[in-house]
Amino acid sequence: MANEFDFLSDHTEDTSTRFVTFIGESLHRFDLAITTTSRFYGKKLVTDLQSGITAILGQDDLNEEGYLEDRYRLNEEEGEELRSFLRHVVGDAHFTD
Repeated sequence: MANEFDFLSDHTEDTSTRFVTFIGESLHRFDLAITTTSRFYGKKLVTDLQSGITAILGQDDLNEEGYLEDRYRLNEEEGEELRSFLRHVVGDAHFTD
């Protein structure tokens, strides 16, 4: 029996991934893969390699109180360290519609 899929999208593209490891003042170690793609309106795909948790992030997400802490299961201090780093990496979303 052949598998039949109802594809809503199927797209392949070349992407760029930056791998970063750093330790904040809280001594929490961050191992991140930050993928830049033409999808997601300019937002970045940020993966915590230790937990396997991925989020699509833009500046608007970084400004949302508690978002990083909830998404990546971080305490407030760890969340602020991650937010501080990502502010230099993640750009603004841009909508073309």
